[in-house]
Amino acid sequence: MVTLDLHHVASPAVRDLLHLINQPDFDRAQEQIERLGGCTEPVRLTGQTTTIDSTTGEVVRSYTTTEEPAGSLLTACGNRRASRCPACSRLYAADTYHLIRAGLSGGKTVPDTVRTHPRVFVTLTPPSFGPVHNRPTTPGGDIRPCRCRKLHEPTDALLGTPLNPATYDYAGAILFNAHAGTLWARFTTYLRRELAARLGMTQKAAHAVLRVSFAKVAEYQQRGLVHFHAVIRLDGPDGTSQPPPPYATAAVLTDDIRAAASRVRVMVESDAVGERELGWGEQLDVREIAAFGTDAEFTDQAVAAYVAKYATKFADAFGTLDRALFCRPCQGRGATLLPPGTPLPCTACDGTGQARPLPRLAVARHVRQMIRTCWELGRLPEFAHLKLWKWAHMLGFRGHFSTKSRAYSTTLGALRAARRAWRTEQARIHAGLPEPAPDTTLVVGHWAYQGSGYSPGAALLAAHVWHRRELERRFIAEGGCG
Repeated sequence: MVTLDLHHVASPAVRDLLHLINQPDFDRAQEQIERLGGCTEPVRLTGQTTTIDSTTGEVVRSYTTTEEPAGSLLTACGNRRASRCPACSRLYAADTYHLIRAGLSGGKTVPDTVRTHPRVFVTLTPPSFGPVHNRPTTPGGDIRPCRCRKLHEPTDALLGTPLNPATYDYAGAILFNAHAGTLWARFTTYLRRELAARLGMTQKAAHAVLRVSFAKVAEYQQRGLVHFHAVIRLDGPDGTSQPPPPYATAAVLTDDIRAAASRVRVMVESDAVGERELGWGEQLDVREIAAFGTDAEFTDQAVAAYVAKYATKFADAFGTLDRALFCRPCQGRGATLLPPGTPLPCTACDGTGQARPLPRLAVARHVRQMIRTCWELGRLPEFAHLKLWKWAHMLGFRGHFSTKSRAYSTTLGALRAARRAWRTEQARIHAGLPEPAPDTTLVVGHWAYQGSGYSPGAALLAAHVWHRRELERRFIAEGGCG
């Protein structure tokens, strides 16, 4: 190995990259980074695995990370946030696309006949908590001036912010986000009740002939409030393999969705904010999903792509934070308890409970006020169960960004298991190993977490891998051929 004098290289990352390239195990390090597809913050594992023939006791294959560069194995972080890891979030979006598409068109163990079931695309929105800057349109689709008499551009930072911050109901907005998951759960309950009542049945009788299946994803509006996009489908009692009764049509489903959404209410009582009745907003959109290959706007392919697009966009896409704000050492409490129960102010956050002081956050004023409201409400005993200080970076929303009912389609776990099995098989073929017999093969392994992230030079390589693959994807999407 040639020793290089790198002192003249100004960039530490470039120096580290040149050092890495000149290591004898560079090819293996590059192979690991390529395999991760540009993951920005991989997990480093140490350990070993041994494959044993259980009938003979013969060791078929053994592996240890001591043979790897830096003595560790890199695995993808799996973060679904596009702001944290574009590579892993793209993979998550692709899995979500196939999950949604399978529930609309079949495939992935779902029969093709599912496309004949009644299905609609629903958008449930939050109510108003005060007028905000927006871009209203005329019936013909032309943009009208905002209430502030200004014609806002699409990128105007004022969009979604209150016209009068002093009168805007920040407490109501945060409480809505915190209860959005509960509102959705009650909506699905009322929808099943509405269907049973319309069909003149008891809920038990309706469940014996009809099943409601759904998949939904949450999205943040510009004003920082959560709304839901959902695919809702009617099945027979056995799910995707059986159609619903002929009288359970898309029109019936549409009417019952509107009725159920109007009934949903969650009551919140507090001496600090008074009594609040939370529910969905008046803007409820329900559209029937057409079959693939038609000229309709809402086809199964278009809907699957739309839902997958928002599956990786969290609150940070709206302009807030992509990491929790509370101080980890004291868990946001501002103090730790000594053995006798005496509170000791946390030195890491100076007793604020915040990892970063609110005034120093690089966010818009409206976002900062929503985060501050989370922190203030979270300190009240009546809202302690909401853990608003923990979810302040999410503006109070503490639910899952994408969920589905059990019988909607396949699962993300099944998709990942299939991909993992395929990669394992490809690795076996590449290594020239014999095909293992599942009944006679035992795999014994031990793994430990070592850390996460790359060295500065490896990070440059990972960025190059992501950039190259992104260019390849765009080339293919634009009709290129290799």
